[in-house]
Amino acid sequence: MKALFLTNEFPPTIYGGAGVHVDYLSRELARMMEVEVRCYGKDLREPRVDTASLKATGFGVDVSGYSAPKELHSVFGALQRCLDWNTTAIDADIVHLHTWYTHLGGIMAKLNYGIPLVLTVHSLEPLRPWKREQLGGGYDFSCWVEKTAIEMADAVIAVSGETKRDILRLFNVDADKVHVIYNGIDLEEYKPVRSTDALTRYGIDPNVPFVLFVGRITRQKGIVHLVNAIQYMDPGFQVVLCAGAPDTPEIALEMKAAVEAARAKRANIFWIEEMVNKSTVYELYSHAAVFCCPSIYEPFGIINLEAMACETPVVASAVGGIKEVVLPGETGYLVPLAQMEESPFEPVHPDQFSRDLAERINELMGDAGLRERMGKAGRLRAVEKFSWKAIAQQTHDLYASLIRR
Repeated sequence: MKALFLTNEFPPTIYGGAGVHVDYLSRELARMMEVEVRCYGKDLREPRVDTASLKATGFGVDVSGYSAPKELHSVFGALQRCLDWNTTAIDADIVHLHTWYTHLGGIMAKLNYGIPLVLTVHSLEPLRPWKREQLGGGYDFSCWVEKTAIEMADAVIAVSGETKRDILRLFNVDADKVHVIYNGIDLEEYKPVRSTDALTRYGIDPNVPFVLFVGRITRQKGIVHLVNAIQYMDPGFQVVLCAGAPDTPEIALEMKAAVEAARAKRANIFWIEEMVNKSTVYELYSHAAVFCCPSIYEPFGIINLEAMACETPVVASAVGGIKEVVLPGETGYLVPLAQMEESPFEPVHPDQFSRDLAERINELMGDAGLRERMGKAGRLRAVEKFSWKAIAQQTHDLYASLIRR
């Protein structure tokens, strides 16, 4: 049995949870079967991995001749890659898609090569309306191709029970075709480390507690709400924002203005404006006193699981799959996020949300014993519930059932 993964992200280019998922799942599946990955690349054919059971190739595209509006370049670039992935002969038994950038490629593979189509939902376009800022009219296309692919897939994998409910609410899909298989964590990689080299490099004092954010600068991640919460935080601890790769120039400027306003009242704020390597992330998670995830929308929220695996308690918004990862009162706290019915992607009271985040962070920062107990409980939950080995086995079994059928 051989699976073909189609994905935007793959090492060394990973900027979000979907890329992390593809990286670890492909490696774990390759212990049981043959896996080929076709992903984004800079060169026309860029070899990434070539072993007996795992092969990965990056496909580049030349957009220099595009005269379409700039925000459409990524859309048409995605479609060109989808075509190239299919004109390169496919010999897999099943095709597995990750993010809308690949969906047309999977549709073509299913129809032209006659193989079952599996699609993992890492997020849903109708629940990310701010993507129009980035894609313009391309957002209408991304919504259409996602709907088309989901409704014609042989199986849809939801990364949480909450995501499955969203899929069934938004699309015409038989519930029996939607399978909940959680994201996972590599517990040998994500574990507490003692080194503090990265902290020193960024000027963070390892002897002073800090609250940490890790993620991209997007509407979805709610980073600006956390920055606005800094004014309500107790002054005795540091704030570390590991936040880069802004979706748009507008959100980048909004983030900059918010950080500057916070720094005008507080000195111990550290903003790492880059996507850091894994060893740095392990250090940040391990030495943070509290990890904060203020997401407005999060199908799963793998960053919370990463922090928990490093024995760090979590303060997160009570949305989506986060509610299935973080146990309130045991591994951290969940902060309610009241959202407007007419615009369910922003808090009804943004300032109150920021105040509530700060209140929970202050509570944990003031109780070292509670932080330690929650951190230990978080690591235990990661070990018992979210290993990649178990998740790969569930995925392998799903493939086998579709091929038999």
